[in-house]
Amino acid sequence: MGAGHSHTPAEADASRMIPRMIMAAGILATFFVIELATSLLINSLALLADAGHMLTDVVAVFMGLAAVMLAKRGSTSPYRTYGWHRAEVFTAVANAVLLVGVAAFILYEAIERLGTGAEVPGLPMIVVALAGLVANFVVAMLLRSHSEGSLAVKGAYMEVIADTVGSLGVLIAGIVTVTTHWPYADVVVAVLVALWVLPRAFSLARAALRILSETSPAHIDVEELRTALNAVDGVTEVHDLHVWTLSPGKDMCTVHLISATDSASVLTDAREVLHERGLEHATVQVESRDSDCSENC
Repeated sequence: MGAGHSHTPAEADASRMIPRMIMAAGILATFFVIELATSLLINSLALLADAGHMLTDVVAVFMGLAAVMLAKRGSTSPYRTYGWHRAEVFTAVANAVLLVGVAAFILYEAIERLGTGAEVPGLPMIVVALAGLVANFVVAMLLRSHSEGSLAVKGAYMEVIADTVGSLGVLIAGIVTVTTHWPYADVVVAVLVALWVLPRAFSLARAALRILSETSPAHIDVEELRTALNAVDGVTEVHDLHVWTLSPGKDMCTVHLISATDSASVLTDAREVLHERGLEHATVQVESRDSDCSENC
C-alpha cells in the first residue's frame, strides 16, 4: 500500500499585499472622515449612504489586512494545523453582514425623508463625489492584482468598486440638485446606492459560506474527477473522494484508490490527474485489492 501527499498551494504574495492594503486603508479612512463630516454639515442622505459604504470599505481593508497577516503568520499549534487561513473567510462574512446593515439603515432613513423634500446644497456633493472617485480609483488599483487570490481582499475590492458607483450617484445627485433644484435627488440616489450594495453583499456572503460549509469548489467537477481517477491504469475503485476549499486559491483533496498493480505508478498517475485540475494540495491513499480496509478506512 502506498500513500502520497503533495503540498504546493497557490499563495498570495503577502509581502506586496500588506503594504498596499495599509496604503488603501489610509486613503479610505481619510476620505471617510471628509465624506461623513460633509454629509452631516449639509444634511445629505446620499453622501451619508456613501460614507457608510466607505466605512465598510475601511473596515473591510483593516479586517482583510489582519486576515492576510494571520494567514501569513500561520500557526505552530497542534490544535490549529491549518494555521489562520480561514480568518479571511470569517472576515468576508462579517463584512457582508456590515454591508447589509448599512444598506438597511439607508433605506430606512430614505423612507423617513419621503415627503419632507429636505433641501441639500448640490455643490459640496459634487466636490466630495469627485474626490471620492479619485480615492476609489487609487484604492482599486492597489487591491486589484490581489483580489482573486484572497477572499478578504476580494471583499474589500468589491466594496471599493461598488462605492465608486455610489460616488457617481452622489455626483449625479449633486448636478441634478444644482441644475434643477429637485429636492428628492439626494434621497433617490441614497436608495439606489443601498440597492446596489445589497446583492454584492449577498454574493460575498454566499462565496464565504460555500467555503465554510466545505462545499466542493465550483470550478471542480467532482464526478468528472472521479471518472478520471477511475481511468488511471491499475485503479479498480475510487472511494472517499473529498474536495473542498480551505481559502481562495487553496483547494484541498483526499481520495482512496483500490489498485491491482504497483501502487507507486498508480500514485504518480493519480497525482498528475489532480495536478491537471489545480489540486496541488492532495492526499492520495492507494490500497491493494486484497487490503482489509473498508471504504471508510
